[in-house]
Amino acid sequence: MAAAQGAGSSSAGLAGPPASAPGHSSSSTVVAVWEWQDEFGRWRPYRGNVCSYIEQVIQAYQQKGRRSGSGQVSSIPLGHADPALAPYVIDIPSLTQFRQDTGTMRAVRRHVFPGDSAAGQGIVWEWQNDEGGWSPYEMNVCVFLEQAHATNHQRVDLRSLGYNYEVDFVAQVQTNKTTRFRRSVQRRLDAPYPVTTSTALLHTGMGCSCQQCWPNNGTGPITTRYRHSMTNSPNSSTTHQVPGRTASVSSSNVGFVPYNKPTLTGARSTPRLSAQNTVVLAQTGSLSAALAASNGVSAQALPVKMSKPSRVSQALAATSTEPESVVKKYLEELKGAPADEDCMICMEKLSSPSGYSDSCQSSTIRPEAVGRLRNCQHSFHMLCMLAMYSNGNKDGSLQCPSCKTIYGEKTGTQPKGKMEISTFPQSLPGHKDCGTIRIVYHISRGIQGPEHPNPGMPYTARGFPRYCYLPDNEKGRKVLELLKVAWKRRLIFTVGTSSTTGESNTVVWNEIHHKTEMDSNLSGHGYPDPNYLDNVLAELAAQGVTEDCLGQ
Repeated sequence: MAAAQGAGSSSAGLAGPPASAPGHSSSSTVVAVWEWQDEFGRWRPYRGNVCSYIEQVIQAYQQKGRRSGSGQVSSIPLGHADPALAPYVIDIPSLTQFRQDTGTMRAVRRHVFPGDSAAGQGIVWEWQNDEGGWSPYEMNVCVFLEQAHATNHQRVDLRSLGYNYEVDFVAQVQTNKTTRFRRSVQRRLDAPYPVTTSTALLHTGMGCSCQQCWPNNGTGPITTRYRHSMTNSPNSSTTHQVPGRTASVSSSNVGFVPYNKPTLTGARSTPRLSAQNTVVLAQTGSLSAALAASNGVSAQALPVKMSKPSRVSQALAATSTEPESVVKKYLEELKGAPADEDCMICMEKLSSPSGYSDSCQSSTIRPEAVGRLRNCQHSFHMLCMLAMYSNGNKDGSLQCPSCKTIYGEKTGTQPKGKMEISTFPQSLPGHKDCGTIRIVYHISRGIQGPEHPNPGMPYTARGFPRYCYLPDNEKGRKVLELLKVAWKRRLIFTVGTSSTTGESNTVVWNEIHHKTEMDSNLSGHGYPDPNYLDNVLAELAAQGVTEDCLGQ
């Protein structure tokens, strides 16, 4: 990777945009950059080849529309641009990225930049995260940094872009102006972004789809105006760069996929688109004996029984998980397919055979068979649902790609470990009327099982034990009970690729947001956060973990 080299004779720092501000170049060409918003509220650009594919699909549909008077693109499966992104679809009308196997949704956006900007040249600026990997700045920051670097500035102040940082090109470091914490930065060459003739802005879709702010989860966005910002300004990445936090969230869904799942290939057409009361929950058998607290106070065992680690098929031995059986259990085959309706999975008309008929074979499901999910009533090619199910966890459950309704009991691929729970009297900010619940997750390195991306290969477990906190009030205790269910169902962690380091075959967070700090919300991982409990309840519900599970 090419590191940034400081140059120039001036020692003065740049306090605002360079003479030619980002997006105001004299270049006659422009390039399109698509970005998605991670769970910290940070915008992350897709790679240039993925953006090129998205633009090509939209352009093809625009051309089709000019010829036929229709042809507006609805959704774009990203697996056709990058096999690692096979579970992901961008829904253009709502500007959201939807992950088909988990139902996770993230906001996406499209920006255009001059052809001679960093985006047009394929230049990406990155900062070094806590785990030693490199994370990209959002593209408008990359453009700003590259212009400053090209005009021989020695340092720049990012406050004009809403960030509480200075970047020193000579020392190749970023400095937090409040804490003076420093991080390395680097400049890297990648594929240029696609040239476009369309500078029209698409509507903005969801304002923030991070796991706490996701407005479609039933709780609405966080009301604190700039929750992600140390400087109370929008789009600050200060909140995402936490000095020395080994328990910081590095969720699997930040880096698109927790692991490279087998690609759904073979579609026939181009897509359209001090502690007290410590207890331990162990996945190594029944609930282990309660541990003594660090201050010597003994604790009682919690009457919860946890399942043994096993293959998913063994864990659900009482339920048939044969792919055809699962599909037929939850879908009712229709006698006649809707003439003008598309299958959301393969993007073919439901009146045509499944787009996966060449790659997914079944002796009991015909390529032209169309089924309707029994509860939500959404229709798909049954063979497409079979392909999607076979490409996932194969745990006996299905999730509707359209509305995310879960059929059956969803389980995950979390490695074995233990979950410790304790309480202490100190209050969390924003919850001064109660004490605190502390959860400690322990997972050790091991060998991947058949449900993991690379069976038989080792996996690492960085940053464990991981400490998380809840208020010890009625709602906090409710969240705790549901987290126990999620732990039992192996939904809290998975084996995949770290979004911060890029390391594969490692244990990462999986879809359910946790607070890993007590008394600071500078990172978005602490308190106060008035909407967190409601939001995490919605996240749990999205995984099929609701109050109905507590009596089981």
